[in-house]
Amino acid sequence: MLMFMYWGFPIFMFLSGVMIFVFNCKHLLVMLLSLEFMVLSLFMFMVIYLSLFNYEMFFSMLYLTFCVCEGALGLSILVSMIRTHGNDYFNSFSILQC
Repeated sequence: MLMFMYWGFPIFMFLSGVMIFVFNCKHLLVMLLSLEFMVLSLFMFMVIYLSLFNYEMFFSMLYLTFCVCEGALGLSILVSMIRTHGNDYFNSFSILQC
């Protein structure tokens, strides 16, 4: 039962993040939050996996650094889209335009 909690909870978190990403594609902010939720669940899964085999946690810190950079890039894209289009709806702009 304890092993299911270790492995099942991050997998459940990841799958719920995927479901939010797939079914709710109206706002860009919700999409970015679901992606960050999936990144957090993968980080949790990696920490459990590395601690199970008594490995160093250096790779998890490197992964967390790249995730922070990805989050900052997503927020900067969100801010630039809000400034140009006025909102974060996907229906208000065309992806094919420059």
